[in-house]
Amino acid sequence: MNETNILVVDDEKEIADLLELYLISDGFCVKKAYDAEDGLRIMKNEPIDLVLLDIMMPKIDGIEMCRRIRETNNVPIIMVSAKTQELDKIVGLTTGADDYVTKPFNPLELMARVKSQLRRYRELNPAQEKKEESSMIVLRNMRINKETHQVFVDEESIKLTPIEFDILYLLASHPGRVFSTDEIFEQVWHERVYEANNTVMVHIRRLRGKLKDDTREDKIITTVWGVGYKIEN
Repeated sequence: MNETNILVVDDEKEIADLLELYLISDGFCVKKAYDAEDGLRIMKNEPIDLVLLDIMMPKIDGIEMCRRIRETNNVPIIMVSAKTQELDKIVGLTTGADDYVTKPFNPLELMARVKSQLRRYRELNPAQEKKEESSMIVLRNMRINKETHQVFVDEESIKLTPIEFDILYLLASHPGRVFSTDEIFEQVWHERVYEANNTVMVHIRRLRGKLKDDTREDKIITTVWGVGYKIEN
């Protein structure tokens, strides 16, 4: 099995060391940074499979670091923050994070989320020797290739995060069917919904922005008010 490198970025050394302990016990290789500048330097020079990122850091905060990572890299990002307000979570997800965990965190839950994000990322970015015949969905002016994690709209390549790709692929796999936010959450995150949250809506909003749905007349993702979302054939 290939070594899995996880980057932990947190200006609180005790938290970074604690995360390192949990991750190493699960067999992961850990790189640590105590500020965003050092974290970005590690991202540039070493192969990283997932980032655990604190938000409140001096100089460059986690939101800005997440934004910079997303300019060039679709690696999974889980924000681990003491900020518990729903607005903070929405800002983090809108910036490009795939998940958001609040401190103090449950170690078992955090490790489960790490493994879930890694599994999704590897499924969407398979090693060359494991690639099989492409699984292609073609709807109107859009092509989606599940094996290569590629999306083309009007022949333009659209870069999506693993979560965004999963949502789009789910909707496109069932043209005409309306999915509620709870259904999308359970099928994409593989978790039960226990309380109302805006996670799905934030990702849908970001996905629509990349698809330029705000400016096109024939919108790709359609909102069925009070019910959910769908993609027409």
